[in-house]
Amino acid sequence: MIVGVARELLPGERRVSANKLEVAVESGAGQGAGFADADYSRAGAKLETSAERLLERSDLLVKIHPPSAVEVEQLRRGATLVCLLHPRDHAEVTQKLAARRVTTLALENLPRTTVAQSMDVLSSQSTAAGYRAVIVAAYVLGKFFPLLMTPAGTFAPARVLVLGAGVAGLQAIATARRLGAVVEAFDVRHVVRGQVESLGAKYIEPCLDETAETAAGYASQLTAAAIERARNAIRLPLVSADVCITTALVPHQRAPVLITREMFEHMRPGSVLVDLAAEQGGNCELTQSGADIVCHGVTIIGRLNLAAEVAEDASRMYSRNMEKFLAHLLRDGIVRLDFRDDITRRCVVTHDGEIVDAELRQALAAIKGER
Repeated sequence: MIVGVARELLPGERRVSANKLEVAVESGAGQGAGFADADYSRAGAKLETSAERLLERSDLLVKIHPPSAVEVEQLRRGATLVCLLHPRDHAEVTQKLAARRVTTLALENLPRTTVAQSMDVLSSQSTAAGYRAVIVAAYVLGKFFPLLMTPAGTFAPARVLVLGAGVAGLQAIATARRLGAVVEAFDVRHVVRGQVESLGAKYIEPCLDETAETAAGYASQLTAAAIERARNAIRLPLVSADVCITTALVPHQRAPVLITREMFEHMRPGSVLVDLAAEQGGNCELTQSGADIVCHGVTIIGRLNLAAEVAEDASRMYSRNMEKFLAHLLRDGIVRLDFRDDITRRCVVTHDGEIVDAELRQALAAIKGER
């Protein structure tokens, strides 16, 4: 079996999906992450100079992002594709993959279980993004992060507010604390309080009556009244913050707007807001997806792929996730799908010429009809 690793086509993407497996690698695929072609050759991989040739030969293709329509046409019929697919956002590509009889496994569907933990690319890449968010904020902010006592005077530590204490948020808290900032954190899930406080941050009580967590451990969609209570809880900490990092996401939904225009206008001039939810609309009403802007004296970072800015280690994490996932998937060098297995059942999106999940099939058909 030939496992292919293609160069990622998304602008600004420097990560590579694998760097240790014995695979066929497109020449230059790891260049942006600091992995030379010679590194892959020494590891036993075969280099392919043609992307089309790589896709035609690959029995199993490992990627980060969904393939383009052109890549789908070049991919060998009956091959297996492993990537972050997000089929509702890439309906046409998903339908093309089914038509080409490609078996597609969507990594964002991995369950939050002990067995799947070492395969969880969302967690590993969120770790990279949460770390990078703080580094970017520290670079942009015009003051010191730690307390400094100098002959020129004493400088108070920066105040950092983190909204959302999932993997990205917890890593942002830990990184900001390492840099010496005073950190406060908010999350609608009461269960994360202990994690927040163990990292040395103050937990902001959400004051919510309803359950705010799904069975899978993610934050759930809140009612309008609950969102308003959440805004009220963070209103005062936001005013005093030098840096705000927002990470609140709900799977398959627009990101909740936690910071309204009115709230934003009370932020301190010179402060920095890094919106890690920018790809799903942003947690701040003024965030511009994919752009860094200055509004009312506040810098809003709306970049879409902060994990790619630490491409070397993010790639190492992603590739180790893939090693574990492929070890789970392959038997005697062949992809063997056991639909009784929870990981396989959740991840398979297309197989044998069909979109496996009936509900998803209907949703994609509706999206196609709307277009």
